[in-house]
Amino acid sequence: MQLTRIPFFKDSTDVDLSKFDRRCTWKKFEENEVVVDFEDETADVYFIVTGEVRILIRTPAGKEVILAEMKAGQFFGELSAIDNVPRSANVTALTRAELCIMPPAVFLDIIYASKSACEKVLRLLTARVRDGNSRLTEHSVYDLKHRLYSELLRLSSPRPGHENQRTVSPPPFHHVLAARIGCRREQVTRELSSLTGDGIIEKTRGALVICKPKVLEQRLSEAMRNDG
Repeated sequence: MQLTRIPFFKDSTDVDLSKFDRRCTWKKFEENEVVVDFEDETADVYFIVTGEVRILIRTPAGKEVILAEMKAGQFFGELSAIDNVPRSANVTALTRAELCIMPPAVFLDIIYASKSACEKVLRLLTARVRDGNSRLTEHSVYDLKHRLYSELLRLSSPRPGHENQRTVSPPPFHHVLAARIGCRREQVTRELSSLTGDGIIEKTRGALVICKPKVLEQRLSEAMRNDG
């Protein structure tokens, strides 16, 4: 296997990747198989070649909160490679997946040797900090239903052939949405039923349609203005 298969290294022409190929391993994971777990003391970086994974954290009380889902072309584990601190999250395969497992020393060698790779990592870390700040603000300002509005918009994409509508496809499970915004499944079910009754969303085969995304955006803006 070659690192040139990995999108992250596509433009890294300023480093000879071939000398790092044999220092990496390639592994396939089955659906629902744990890739890394909480407090894992390994510091490898994982590049997703095919498939999808879910990243979540667990509170001291045992509550799980979904941080992200990642697809082919993305990677995770760079924080432990940089600071050598045990894993703070669990990563589980959502589908059958193939990952390139890169030892931390290899990852750092490439970053130090390649300006383009280093810039990509810096941009990635910056984006994650900004996203974290945004989510922290939402949890500080928004109540449950507004956090749900924000998450639905974040997960959605424009609906082809339907101007001003958006879709979440496939439709998210209620317990997954609850884990994303920090509440109980029953609360999500109740709020989605209310949105459906108001004609703001509807469930179709294979997708959750946001019929009136501007209404959700307006509600979020009003909540932000009225904070405090």
